[in-house]
Amino acid sequence: MINILRKVLFSTFIAIALFLLVLNAYLYLNQSAMLFYPATTLDATPTDWGMSYESVEFELENKTKISGWYLPYPQAEKTVLFFHGNGGNISHRGDSLYIFHQLKLNVLIIDYPGYGKSSGKPSEKGLYQSANAAWHYLITNKKVRPKNIIVFGRSLGGAVAVDLASRVKAGAVILESTFSSVQDMVNRLFPLISKFIYLRYSFDSFSKINKITAPILIIHSSDDEVIPFVLGEKLYSAVLADKTFLKIEGGHNDGFMKSISPYMNALSHFTQSL
Repeated sequence: MINILRKVLFSTFIAIALFLLVLNAYLYLNQSAMLFYPATTLDATPTDWGMSYESVEFELENKTKISGWYLPYPQAEKTVLFFHGNGGNISHRGDSLYIFHQLKLNVLIIDYPGYGKSSGKPSEKGLYQSANAAWHYLITNKKVRPKNIIVFGRSLGGAVAVDLASRVKAGAVILESTFSSVQDMVNRLFPLISKFIYLRYSFDSFSKINKITAPILIIHSSDDEVIPFVLGEKLYSAVLADKTFLKIEGGHNDGFMKSISPYMNALSHFTQSL
């Protein structure tokens, strides 16, 4: 009887181990496709939205070409460095670009490797390198002073914004609908097996955000169906700099439009107080 029980337990252990091995192999091979959803076709330009712009292109150290748009506002002092989420490309951010235009701010928005007209393939390192190159483009080519740069990141772009702002001296940081880390996301999505999943990407904003000294505004919807509201709260709890939290309503991709009045008021107050 004891030998039978041992055989059953051993067989169960082997089955679980094989399941986790196969699961990790599958996730390892597919994590990139599960995290990044790039679109390579630009469906519109700022001209279609009534705004002037300049096409921007620069290279990373590995010769990957990064493309983007620079949208000037007459006599604007502040410039928003915009990092978008994991899907689409810069041509799908017209509403946000118009909002920053209404706030009388310059904007530089870029596409990550593999997105839009940018070459290469997306990766965590590639996104960070793109952000760093965009920062230096503003300082070198546009002669923008670091204290006049507002680093903005939405969703996955929030992790890109945090990484950059933890290494440079930006004037301010705005994070919208973002998370504390990929590990925390996996813990929420797969609570029973999350500790047994090997992650290729970390995007660990929680461990970096306390290094940011610039004022930070964090915006998150309590109705967010993609990134749990509690992860936005967790990220906010780690901020040591001057901080503000705005709770909005609506879905992950449209919350800022459904809460446009408090959203605009918060952005206006925050940017004008810098």
